[in-house]
Amino acid sequence: MTPPRPSAAGPPAVHTTSDPPQGTGGHPADAAPPVLSVIVPAFDEAERLGASVTRILRHLDSRPYRSELILVLDGGRPGAAAAVEAVAGGRPDVRVLDNGVNRGKGYSVRRGMGASRGEYVLFADADLSLPIEDTDRFLEVLRAGADAAIASRAHPESRVIGAPQRMRMSLGRVFNWIVQRAALPGVADTQCGFKAFRGDLARAIFPRQRSDRFGFDVEVLRLVRRRGGRIVEVPVTCEYREGSSVRRVRDGASMLGDLAAIRWREWRGEYD
Repeated sequence: MTPPRPSAAGPPAVHTTSDPPQGTGGHPADAAPPVLSVIVPAFDEAERLGASVTRILRHLDSRPYRSELILVLDGGRPGAAAAVEAVAGGRPDVRVLDNGVNRGKGYSVRRGMGASRGEYVLFADADLSLPIEDTDRFLEVLRAGADAAIASRAHPESRVIGAPQRMRMSLGRVFNWIVQRAALPGVADTQCGFKAFRGDLARAIFPRQRSDRFGFDVEVLRLVRRRGGRIVEVPVTCEYREGSSVRRVRDGASMLGDLAAIRWREWRGEYD
C-alpha cells in the first residue's frame, strides 16, 4: 500500500540549509523514504521560481506515491528562498539547499542528489521547459529496467516549441557530435535538463562526478555506462524560454574542457 502524502498543515517553514555540507537531508529518523525525489537547481530564478514550485507541487500532489522536492539555490539576485517560502512554507516534503554563491549546475545537482532519499531521483531545470507532468513516463522507463531515463530532443517522437537561436543549435550539434565520438556513442542528446535515475545508482555515481558546470551531464552518463548501466532516451515536448543561463560560446568552450577533463580523469583511474 502506498503511504499517505505528508500533510501541508502544521510543520515549521521550509527547511533551508546553507552550503556546505553536501548530502545532509535533515529528515526525521523515522520518516519513510519517498518513491521519487525531484531536484531543481536554480540560478538567478527568483522571478519565476515560485510559479515553477507551485506547478511541480501540484503535479506531485496528484500522484499516488510519496515524493519530495529539493531546490538547490545557486546564487544570483536575492529573493529565491522567499519565493519558495511563499508557495511551499510549512511543507516537510520541500527542502531548500542554498549554495550561497554560484557554484555551477553540476555542483548543485550533485548536492541535491546527495541529499535525496527517493527510490528514483529526477532533476529538472527551474524554467520547466521540459514539463514536470512527464515525470511518470520516465518512471515507467526506469521500472521497465533502465538505469537512467533522459529527455532527448533528438528523439524522432519529440516536439520542440519555439525556435532556439541558430548559434545555440549549431553549437549543440557540434558538441553532441564530439560527445558521441569521445564519450557516449549512441546517445543523441546529453544536455537536455530532465533526467531520471535509479536512486541507489545516482547516490553511488554522483559523488564521483567532478564537473561543476554544464559538462556534468556527460560525466554522469559516462559513469552510468562504466557501471554497465542502461541509458534510455525518452521523447519529450521541449518549450524554449527566454532567460536561459547558458552563455553560448563561453559555456560551449567550458563543456569541451569538461569533456577533455573527463577523459583525463578516466585515464588516470580516478573513477575506479
